Amino acid sequence: MGTAERLPERGYRGEVALSLAISPCPNDTFVFDALVHGRVPGAPPVEVTFADVDVTNTAAERGAFDLVKVSYAALPWLLDDYHLLPCGGALGRGCGPLVLTRTAETREAGSAARESGHTAPETRDAGTTGTAGTAGTAGTAGTAGTAGTGRADRVDLGGATVAVPGDRTTAYLLFRLWSAGQPPARIEVVPFHEIMPGVTAGRYDAGLVIHEARFTYHRHGLTALVDLGEWWEADTGLPIPLGAILARKGTVDPVAATGWIRESVRQAWADPSASRGYVLAHAQEMEPDVVDRHIGLYVNEFTADLGDAGFAAVQALLGRAADAGLVPQTSNSLATAWTN
Repeated sequence: MGTAERLPERGYRGEVALSLAISPCPNDTFVFDALVHGRVPGAPPVEVTFADVDVTNTAAERGAFDLVKVSYAALPWLLDDYHLLPCGGALGRGCGPLVLTRTAETREAGSAARESGHTAPETRDAGTTGTAGTAGTAGTAGTAGTAGTGRADRVDLGGATVAVPGDRTTAYLLFRLWSAGQPPARIEVVPFHEIMPGVTAGRYDAGLVIHEARFTYHRHGLTALVDLGEWWEADTGLPIPLGAILARKGTVDPVAATGWIRESVRQAWADPSASRGYVLAHAQEMEPDVVDRHIGLYVNEFTADLGDAGFAAVQALLGRAADAGLVPQTSNSLATAWTN
């Protein structure tokens, strides 16, 4: 086990119920349904908290939960107190964050509404470094097809205000790596569910989105400037590491927790109907088709086992970010210490 402490009995030393923090997104509720509802033999009772990943990233720094879903980008600040588990998280291909802006039609509709007296929120000035609105120009230069190619050379966000879902999210870290040559003038951290409406209304020139937004952004009159997952995969050949599952050191045996989660995943795949009610109850008004596509994309072979490719992707992301001065240096041995 190396540095991982073997805990007695059920692999958990804590309160009566193990505290778990995950998002309400369908992939998380699908994966953890059996564990949360006591259908995993040998696992302790679980008390679940639902929160956006930006909230769980911060809570994990305080050691607030026994098991917690966080961004891979946040690992350099967390691995002194938590073990990285090789399962339960979100990695994959074709599932990366998107940079969105308004379509020409949406911008024209907003202008017409303002002229008619139905005022939409004005685009914010980006400050002394440039005025907002450049992203609108980028939307014209970089068509919706840009997201399909993953190319960065046709998109210029210099001078723009960009809404992001958290300053230590993997999405924002990828965005910073991608836009290093021409960063936007202003970044605003915004709750995930407010990003697309804010871009549509003109409060932000562009928005960085994750999860089910890739299935629904066109409904908001938005277009994709770039698919950061495609950019990452083309550049590295590796899957994109999004969300990680961590176990608190000294409280949760990481080997036991890995077994619990893998059994929960196995049950979810064996009988998807068993988790259906739980998933839909927390799916934030997503229609069933979007829920199914969400689960199909984000729950995959890496959910059951990161494997060599998954760990390589994590190490590549954090290594590149550390080399760029965006995160603290994290040793590979520390990231995978529990398996040694």
